[in-house]
Amino acid sequence: MPAFRIRPQHLLLPALMAAAGAWAQTPVPAIFKDADLKLGEQLIAEHKCNQCHAMKWADDGKAIYRPKGAIDTAGKLRGMVEGCNTRMNLGLFPEEVTAISAVLNRDHYRFGP
Repeated sequence: MPAFRIRPQHLLLPALMAAAGAWAQTPVPAIFKDADLKLGEQLIAEHKCNQCHAMKWADDGKAIYRPKGAIDTAGKLRGMVEGCNTRMNLGLFPEEVTAISAVLNRDHYRFGP
C-alpha cells in the first residue's frame, strides 16, 4: 500500500477555511448586519460604480474611499451611497443601497459596530 503524502494544496484548504471563518465572524455595524453582500457586489458591477469613480477621482477611482474625515461612520457611508442613488437616478431600493454600502465597508472602510 502506498504511503499517504501530504501535498501543499492539502495544507492550503484548511488555512483558507479558517480565514473565511474568521472573516465571517468579524463584527459589522448594525446597519449592515443583514446586508446581502453578493447582491451588493452584483449591483456595483451592474451600475458600473467603479468605472464612474475612475473617471472622476484619482488612483483609478479609489481616491474616493480616502477623503480625510468625509466618511467616518457607517451611517455616513450609507448616506453617500444613497446620494449616488439619487444623483444618478439609479432607482435602488433601500436594501440595495445597504447591500452596496456593506460591500464598500467590507472592502474599503471597515467600520466596526
